[in-house]
Amino acid sequence: MQGWLGCLLLGAFLAQLAGCTGRPSPEQRLFNVEQQALAHDWRRLDILAAPFVFAAYLPRQTSTMDSPVSKVLTVYIEGDGLAWVTRFRPSSDPSPVDPIGLALAFSHPDVRAAYLARPCQYTMKEGDAVCEQKYWTTHRFAPEVVEATSLAISRLMAMTSSTGLQLVGYSGGGAVAALVAAQRHDVLGLRTLAGTLDHGLWTRRQLVDPLYGSLNPADVAAALSSLPQLHFVGGLDTVMPREVTESYLARQAPGGCAELVNVAGASHANGWVNAWPSLLQVPFPCDKGLKIMALPSAEKH
Repeated sequence: MQGWLGCLLLGAFLAQLAGCTGRPSPEQRLFNVEQQALAHDWRRLDILAAPFVFAAYLPRQTSTMDSPVSKVLTVYIEGDGLAWVTRFRPSSDPSPVDPIGLALAFSHPDVRAAYLARPCQYTMKEGDAVCEQKYWTTHRFAPEVVEATSLAISRLMAMTSSTGLQLVGYSGGGAVAALVAAQRHDVLGLRTLAGTLDHGLWTRRQLVDPLYGSLNPADVAAALSSLPQLHFVGGLDTVMPREVTESYLARQAPGGCAELVNVAGASHANGWVNAWPSLLQVPFPCDKGLKIMALPSAEKH
């Protein structure tokens, strides 16, 4: 009887956390991320970069790497997370249910890597005045978001004694990565996966409200023309179709260093993590000394 009652109470507690829809609660999402980090021997840092506090995760042994190659830090920037619970109702907490950016970071072959969540992901507290809903809807790429993200990255570089930087961004994190790269002079390479690289075109194609409070990566494409870039597009992605990336690339200067790579089996949310070790081998155009061997598994266009 006691065992049955205990199971019943536990089930009721978990159901309350998940809510009526079965979607993991913010507490569950945070717990799941902490368990994943523990399993991969990564540690959490909360980084204050006003006005936000960013959740970051790094391998525990990062600080022990002293070779010249290890001085380049690769920062993975998360996607938009649970920005909307329905097409018409924003979420009350944008923490991702399935943090693809974190899973990509875990598979990075070098321990000098870091994961950076977006504002208010895995950090929200009751009464948090900074975490306004606009920061995962209309203002998700606002100037203050980009500036704070860049500051958080600078602090990660200082913590890891890194002198160079590579950026990887998934979905909306790709937009943030491109906008951050346009503000910095230490970025050696930029990779995006299913990136929101022209949100003006994207919102028109998806028939959703424009992101009127956000900067658009397409507007800085020309300024990034000399930066080695690889933009991975899912062949099955109907959320962020390749036209969005093509629109960004069309605004690069002639002879620029950006290329689109088609990943045939990937949709917007699936296929990236398993493919990532191979995609990391695709060489940058205009390679600036980043020693990455080519594999024939991805289709470049």
